Amino acid sequence: MNKSVVLLLAMLASVSSFGQGKTQLATFGGGCFWCVEAVFQELIGVEKAESGYAGGAVKNPTYEAVCSGRTGHAEVVQITFDPAKISYEELVEIFLVTHDPTTLNRQGADVGTQYRSIILYHDDEQKATAERVIKDFGPTIWENPIVTEVSAYGDYYAAEKYHQDFYANNPEYGYCTVVINPKVAKFRKKYAAKLRKEGIAQ
Repeated sequence: MNKSVVLLLAMLASVSSFGQGKTQLATFGGGCFWCVEAVFQELIGVEKAESGYAGGAVKNPTYEAVCSGRTGHAEVVQITFDPAKISYEELVEIFLVTHDPTTLNRQGADVGTQYRSIILYHDDEQKATAERVIKDFGPTIWENPIVTEVSAYGDYYAAEKYHQDFYANNPEYGYCTVVINPKVAKFRKKYAAKLRKEGIAQ
């Protein structure tokens, strides 16, 4: 085999492998980030789910400041995922199923703009996918209009360390037993085939 053919084959192999094994980000807010994080951590293809703050105007906000509702931030979860194992479209669908996207600035007893339903897209493709899933899939599971905000991703701030893996680390905490347990149980039943069998790698 001459050198030009060998070089061509090497180039083709490089092109075919381009993008494989690369992770992407998805950023969702759907009420208390403890709930959202608990759900997405269990999915095959999700490599990391981190609680944080986004969508606001104040630099380096604290949990107390965000809870005041005056910073403009939403409690969000930043998801690092492998698109070869789970698609962004699937993530958006699961997001819409596992919280109520029809209640404005509210999830259950959690009330305020910091608890708003929001998708922060990282590129135009994510924006188009999110809008399409809301339009086409949303009405198949929700009777009332979906009020989820779809906005461009901007500054993101990781939440304080004690918020990370909160459900996993505090299973007996009152909010976890009363609010998160039922949500996670429903999620596990509906998406059993998509659940990882081992704990999430951090």
